[in-house]
Amino acid sequence: MRVLLKVAMDTEKANEAIGNGTLPKLIEASLEQTKPEAAYFTTENGQRTAFLFFEMEDSSQMPVISEPFFTNLGAKVSYTPVMNREDLKKGLSQLGR
Repeated sequence: MRVLLKVAMDTEKANEAIGNGTLPKLIEASLEQTKPEAAYFTTENGQRTAFLFFEMEDSSQMPVISEPFFTNLGAKVSYTPVMNREDLKKGLSQLGR
């Protein structure tokens, strides 16, 4: 299932991770692990925030993906099922209209 992983990082902990060089390593490891089709980095509600869109094969992957963000960045992490254009077209075609 395609999901959106949203990671909102605690500012103080992210500042520390930037200072000691762990933030780039954590982000790179996450990208290697999830192999996202898209990854975006911005701010939301005053926090550094990452949005990763990737295929999650099994929900048991959630702890392995999330824990580094929780423990190293005090992040708020959420997963949301998402569709691309083809998924939406397929879903709408099943409405029978």
